[in-house]
Amino acid sequence: MAVTDFIVAIELGSTKIIGLAGRKRADGCIQILAHASEHSSDCIRKGVIYNSDKTLQCLTSIIRSLEEQLGASIKKAYVGIGGKSMYSVENRVFRQFNDETKISLALTDSMMKANREMALPDKDILEVVPQEYLIGKELRIDPVGISTDSIEGHYLNIIARRTLKDKIKQCFKLAKCEIAGYIISPVATAEAVLTSDERRSGCALVDLGAETTTVAIYKNNILRHLAVIPLGSNNVTKDISSDKQIDEEDAEELKLRFASAYTEAPKEGEKNDITYSLDDQTSIKAAELEEIVEARIKEIILNVENQIKFSHYSDKLLAGIVITGGGANMPNIDEAFRQTMHSDKVRIAKGSKISLENSEELPNDGTCNTIIGVLSAGKDNCCKIDPTKSAELFSGTGNDLKSQQEMEEEKRRQEEEERRRKEAEAKRKEEALRLQKVKECEALLEETRKYLSKNKYDKAQEQLELAIEMNVSEKQEEIDELKKKMSKKPKTFVDKLKDFLEDRANKFSDGANKISKDLLDE
Repeated sequence: MAVTDFIVAIELGSTKIIGLAGRKRADGCIQILAHASEHSSDCIRKGVIYNSDKTLQCLTSIIRSLEEQLGASIKKAYVGIGGKSMYSVENRVFRQFNDETKISLALTDSMMKANREMALPDKDILEVVPQEYLIGKELRIDPVGISTDSIEGHYLNIIARRTLKDKIKQCFKLAKCEIAGYIISPVATAEAVLTSDERRSGCALVDLGAETTTVAIYKNNILRHLAVIPLGSNNVTKDISSDKQIDEEDAEELKLRFASAYTEAPKEGEKNDITYSLDDQTSIKAAELEEIVEARIKEIILNVENQIKFSHYSDKLLAGIVITGGGANMPNIDEAFRQTMHSDKVRIAKGSKISLENSEELPNDGTCNTIIGVLSAGKDNCCKIDPTKSAELFSGTGNDLKSQQEMEEEKRRQEEEERRRKEAEAKRKEEALRLQKVKECEALLEETRKYLSKNKYDKAQEQLELAIEMNVSEKQEEIDELKKKMSKKPKTFVDKLKDFLEDRANKFSDGANKISKDLLDE
């Protein structure tokens, strides 16, 4: 029977485009329903599309393969987005108030909006990660409800060239597949491999890919820094090919079969005379291979170390370094990191911590962690109900009326579930907004009472008027009570003088009117 409730994820990698379909269970486990991939080295470089036509062909082939395995049509998919042009930029937004003001959700939203308006020529802000808010001399994660005369919001903006997203949109549009959402690939990878302790204590997640190495710094469960280094395991292959003047295919095989990221130096007097051979024509001395491989690996690690230092968290990463990606399969890669960065805390994460079912076809070598993370981040059903096509896939003839009726019933059930889900979500948001409105109104009324206690009636009147404008029925009784108190405020000298002048003016007006009347009567 065809599947009609599933999530689809697609990752545009430099060596492969991977498609994955799955269904989330109530216990958090993801059931893998379909898997497909296509080689992409001739259309994607360093995570960026450079040949749209070939990318479209790969994408179309993957979608078709997933649909055949699912027995249903795909309407949309979640897309992992990364590439060499992606990096993080810090930004700050400051607000100063005349008096102490209670921070509201509306204020933090306006600060977030102001942050998104920072000038970035030819670049897009893909995602914003709030860091902390500086209130006085204290940093707070959640400032809502705190009274202060100033606040400074710290934000981490993940940005990339505008063309990165534009090319992806174009390919998916031509493939007739909607984009359900963009998922930041390094963030998805972190969700798939990092433990809660690592994210909280602080760690550097290093994803060693074919053409790029991504560094993501986490501390206190928050992403603190993100950078993509344009170097990867393919550079090792190219170095071997260039140095020994051999084909890249042979160089890749030599790397996979014999290369090591770190080799202990030979003891004094010992020589390494070993020669590695693929056949009679392709061979390399072990010492030469070690020198080529370790030089490039060391360069990548030093770049990673520079990014960690640049993040200003190098002395705060108590959980150390976590290595994943295809490059994590190179023997002794963890030891290379330990020796180069002088760190004992290094872990290789080849598998995902997300519980999976029917995942036997997925390689457990670190190359699928990102796509699993993207799939886990997806929420919406990606199925496009097509009863006619689905019935054909069930019966093989397209004339099975019972199957078609079942599909129509399933379609109605899915539509009803989606309608109920949207209604429930709308009610939840409406209730959250109502509670927030009540909370903000209560804060204004509290400010009104505070000013009344200090006989600052003008300030109290301002706060009360703001509370009245919010039109919160639950607070109407309190508002009426405060109105009465405001009406009983003692008159100031200015008020008394004003009343006196008004009274004298009225008496003068009455006298003038009487004189005029008497003159007219005469």
